[in-house]
Amino acid sequence: MNRLAARAVLTAALTFVAAAAFAQTIDKPSLSLDGARRVIAAAKAEATAKNAPGAVIAVVDDGGNLMALERLDGTFAAGANISIGKARTAALFKKPTRVFEELINKGRTAMTALNDFTPLQGGVPITLDGKIVGAVGVSGAASAQQDEELASAGAAAFAAPPTVPLDTGGRADVPDGVVHLHADKVNAAFARGMPLVETSTYKVHASRRERDGQAEVHARDTDILYVLEGTATLVTGGQVVDGTTTAPDELRGGAISAGDVRPLVKGDVVIIPNGVPHLFKDVGAPFLYYVVKVTAARSAS
Repeated sequence: MNRLAARAVLTAALTFVAAAAFAQTIDKPSLSLDGARRVIAAAKAEATAKNAPGAVIAVVDDGGNLMALERLDGTFAAGANISIGKARTAALFKKPTRVFEELINKGRTAMTALNDFTPLQGGVPITLDGKIVGAVGVSGAASAQQDEELASAGAAAFAAPPTVPLDTGGRADVPDGVVHLHADKVNAAFARGMPLVETSTYKVHASRRERDGQAEVHARDTDILYVLEGTATLVTGGQVVDGTTTAPDELRGGAISAGDVRPLVKGDVVIIPNGVPHLFKDVGAPFLYYVVKVTAARSAS
């Protein structure tokens, strides 16, 4: 065999080996830390919209490893371990944990002997392009059903991420920064009530209320509301009763004393400057409204 022929044989052999090695590996999507935080942010927004009394939100990767966790004020201490267990079960068994709770309730109690298994409603897989990349678990909301609603909202936010990524200063993935939110994503967001876009300078929320809310004060966000459907009474100004700081620049309370009362109907627009207490009550469900939040820069002091 001459040198040229030998080189051709060697090249073919190397190509075959490389192809065989490539055939033994696969590319798969994975959940990033930013993605996990987005899931938690959406679940927290759902908790606020539903006036959940508390919640611990845990996000794991597809191997059940904890990536992020947040415990809302007032949630019982055991909620952290329970939410992690729900998320891990949903990820490893690739199904919502509600499925397993229902099976056990129907008599398949032998499943409770499985290791690392939390068959309690409130764990939901997180998918991307049809592949499970992790899961979210929630414990400590008003009920098992609400646990699952919060987890589902978080998972949905990852499956259909906002057009503008978080903390981009309003720039989209196009040169001129134009944001186009397609109708299917907007309608899906209003079905649950969740953020559409969140950046460091502004936010756009598809808000949905089924019941009366808490008193709120946003230290930096000015809210611009446009009512799409339903009715409610808006109370603004006055003093927040039993106010508690729930997040940086955010205050919540049970009621407002000495506030101004305004009835809201379809087509109304309201601007609530940052720092002004406000509360929705007498909600005629579903009450749907856009909120554009313009975020003021932090004080230099």
